[in-house]
Amino acid sequence: MQTTLEEDRYMPHKKLQLEGLNILAVDDEKDILETVKDILDVAYVDTADSFKSAVDKINSNKYDLAILDIMGVNGLDLLDICVENDIPTVMLTAHALDVDTLMASIQKGAIMYFPKDALSDLPKLLEDVLIAHRSNKPTWRILFDELGEFLDEKFGPDWQKENSEFWSEFNRTYQIGKGIQTRLMHDKTILSKGV
Repeated sequence: MQTTLEEDRYMPHKKLQLEGLNILAVDDEKDILETVKDILDVAYVDTADSFKSAVDKINSNKYDLAILDIMGVNGLDLLDICVENDIPTVMLTAHALDVDTLMASIQKGAIMYFPKDALSDLPKLLEDVLIAHRSNKPTWRILFDELGEFLDEKFGPDWQKENSEFWSEFNRTYQIGKGIQTRLMHDKTILSKGV
């Protein structure tokens, strides 16, 4: 029996989504890396504080999830590398918390965009995002359900109007949004079948 995303949120197995995962956290702020390690203590969190060290770790380890800062470590370029390596990726930001980086994160294949202002909510949101991702449900819906008011406060109530064509297309296709399409284009199983 298939459950809905809303039902999944209250299932007891939900708390197991992060347990034992191998996660790469990349940020140039060491205190943020320590905080991520502390709040995700049920997972194995590896850290990198630069673009180069992150690339080296991605090339030599297998990760179940990546959490990337956008600004200080060229996070959007790292996102491309993570997607190519089939690593579900969450973008974490404070200084680059703007509509353009949100849209770029969606287009490049991130599964979530998360403000550092809400870092204490990261474990709960990651649990929900991983449930959705593993069930092939739209992960971005969680962002707008959980943080919609925060985004409206940060960007203004009509923030989607300036890029209405993008958001109209996103809202129309978010079930199979650009992120899923991008990840599928790099899925070795699909590519091996010539699709």
